Amino acid sequence: MQFSSAFVLALLYFSLIIHTVVSVDYETALTKSFLFYEGQRSGKLPPNQRVQWRGDSGLQDGQTASIDLVGGYYDAGDNLKLGFPFAFTITMLSWSVVDFRANLSAKNELLNALEAIKWGTDYLIKAHPQPDVLYGEVGDAGSDHACWQRPEDMTTPRTAYRIDDQHPGSDLAAETAAALAAASIAFQPTDRRYASQLLSHAISLFEFACKHQGKYSDSITVANEVYSSSGYEDEMLWAAAWLQLVTKDKKYLNYLGGASNTGGVRTSFSWDDKFVGAQILAAKLIGEGTVKSSEVWATYKDQAEQFLCNCAQKGSNNVKKTPGGLLWFLPWNNVQYVATASFAAVVYSQILHTNHAFLECSESKVSASDLKALAQSQVDYILGSNPEGMSYMVGFGSNYPQKIHHRGASIVSIKKDPSLVTCKGGFDSWFNKDAPNPNVLVGAIVNPDENDNFQDSRGDYQHSEPTIVTNAPLVGVLAYLA
Repeated sequence: MQFSSAFVLALLYFSLIIHTVVSVDYETALTKSFLFYEGQRSGKLPPNQRVQWRGDSGLQDGQTASIDLVGGYYDAGDNLKLGFPFAFTITMLSWSVVDFRANLSAKNELLNALEAIKWGTDYLIKAHPQPDVLYGEVGDAGSDHACWQRPEDMTTPRTAYRIDDQHPGSDLAAETAAALAAASIAFQPTDRRYASQLLSHAISLFEFACKHQGKYSDSITVANEVYSSSGYEDEMLWAAAWLQLVTKDKKYLNYLGGASNTGGVRTSFSWDDKFVGAQILAAKLIGEGTVKSSEVWATYKDQAEQFLCNCAQKGSNNVKKTPGGLLWFLPWNNVQYVATASFAAVVYSQILHTNHAFLECSESKVSASDLKALAQSQVDYILGSNPEGMSYMVGFGSNYPQKIHHRGASIVSIKKDPSLVTCKGGFDSWFNKDAPNPNVLVGAIVNPDENDNFQDSRGDYQHSEPTIVTNAPLVGVLAYLA
């Protein structure tokens, strides 16, 4: 069959248009991811705040403990500040900058990325007033969840909870150390003094985690209602890996190399399980020639690769998928695990590309481009290529959730109506209202179920509540794809 040159040119032009639209979509989604963090801010909002329906909130946080804990981020659709997932969020945002700095800069989002990190790290520095003291929670789930109020109206107790030498929390201290160490790398090129301050706190927190071992949720028992910890070995390795990257100090390398438990092949990568992250950072050390691919280092690398083989459906224990193609890890906020798996895939894709290597999976080889395609398929699903034809990122595209489970978004802005919304009054006036949220929390990400269905319901917090941990790894993936 013969085609005219005009027809071929038209086809090329059409494919170029499609490619351009897709590229713009990733870029727009990247921008909106950072707007979500502005919508989650606690404290005194800055003059350059772009999410205008929010106001100042939590301005007395820390007063009950005679410490300034103003600032930081609310965890989800509630008004709690929860140090464990908060710190993991900052680690992943920072890793996104460390590995995809040039991409972020090219899309004019590097400054927004650094501001998102700094809003978190400024708070984490405040929360660490002494070497062996770290505040890990403000507010408690029991009283907070009994009310439906804007952050600007909170009448719930803002109790500050901490770990210290008598009440240890190695997981919380080590995750915060990882966050500050990773952020130190992110800020090194632009603000060396701040990078040094972050590193100083990171080193101190890792020592605290080593000296006083225990689970943070055994010390801050109210954390068991929301983010109970399964253990601290993973956070210790994760923190050591980040500290080694910053300092090049042999003691952190020796800590990693001396591990008796490298995690095995994990089933997910999350706020509670960082083994995959530590394994990938260890694999990077092999790729860079810092360590030899033998003994414990080879184990780290192999376990990271087997996790990715399972995500790519080429392993011996493949991750389940929904009928529409979304990786399915857990029924609660599944997209956060999809986001970390996608991030792991693009980071490892670059490792494979640099070293001209493949993953040796049990079913077949997996290339760098296969891993990129895996991550892209997951992001495309989230952004609308799914059976519902819905973007699960709020404010992205023309069809997205209107009634997410989020106090601030679901109640009229304090700037439009400053009258107090009471604890119980918020349920009658706003939560139970069958109408779209008055405020669009741009960039918030919610979740379909395992059959690709989504009920746009404020009451379905299992699927319709966004969290700060979800967006952080997606920032890196979106920067890479854009």
